[in-house]
Amino acid sequence: MEANLRWVAVTAVAPVAWGTNYYVTHEFLPTDRPLTGAALRALPAGLVLLALRRQRPRGAWWWRSAVLGLLNMSVFFVLVYIASQLLPTSVASTVMAVAPLAMMLVAWPLMSERPHATHLACAAIGLAGVCLMLLTGTRAVSVPGVLASAAAMLVSSFGHILTKKWSADVDVLASTAWQLTAGGLFLLVAAAAVEGPPPALTTPTLLAFGYVALIATALAFVAWFTGLRHLPAGTVGLTGLLNPVTGVLLGTTVAGETLDARQLCGLVLVLTAVVLGRPRRAVRHDSSRTRRRPRTDECPAPSPPARTSP
Repeated sequence: MEANLRWVAVTAVAPVAWGTNYYVTHEFLPTDRPLTGAALRALPAGLVLLALRRQRPRGAWWWRSAVLGLLNMSVFFVLVYIASQLLPTSVASTVMAVAPLAMMLVAWPLMSERPHATHLACAAIGLAGVCLMLLTGTRAVSVPGVLASAAAMLVSSFGHILTKKWSADVDVLASTAWQLTAGGLFLLVAAAAVEGPPPALTTPTLLAFGYVALIATALAFVAWFTGLRHLPAGTVGLTGLLNPVTGVLLGTTVAGETLDARQLCGLVLVLTAVVLGRPRRAVRHDSSRTRRRPRTDECPAPSPPARTSP
């Protein structure tokens, strides 16, 4: 049980870091360069992890790195970048709270992890909290921004479960580095072809890209994929509800976004879902331990009388 809680704590680093990424992207990064912005997030993070774990892909991991890099990094980062620019921080992160349910449904056919009733109930509670936070605000919501955030949620849910399925025997740091590097190279080519040379970056923008690449990407994805390796997809997905919680808190405390009473109730529901969805102590049934042992206060059964020779 303690080990499971430790892995939950490690996993929680990722959604908290991702929640801060919405604010940093919205406030400090260029608004019209989603491909460039995503490339500057993915490629530096991948190169840093490659420097820490100097290991190249082998065998099937050449094409697996390309597929996962395209899903988890290239497409996902571009969609998140667009959503972060079009939506308030609290709203952009809140849409991603549907991910727990999506991850459970994807993990069922791919990983044969049948969703537990508790996880499904917690996902429903979290979704109700999301609806309260998203649908009761006073600001108009950008439909393209919501669609981009929802698409990012679906793409990442599928990509993360594929990572869990394929990465059982591969070092987490190495596989994360391969995905980020492959995804960053895809984005670099696409950005050069579509958006042209990168714009001149100011010092605050460079610092923001450094935070996004090192903390919200390299550290966050290593923590997330580590959690996926040691915990059920349902538990990891529910831990991801800390993403909208972080985004909402940052949006209200730093960005000056409003949070009314109904949205506060939604936030409480989301936190309740995270707490209730924590891993339970596994009960193992061992038939060898179910044999009845005599109690110390019981008298032993009398032995048959010894036969004497005539």
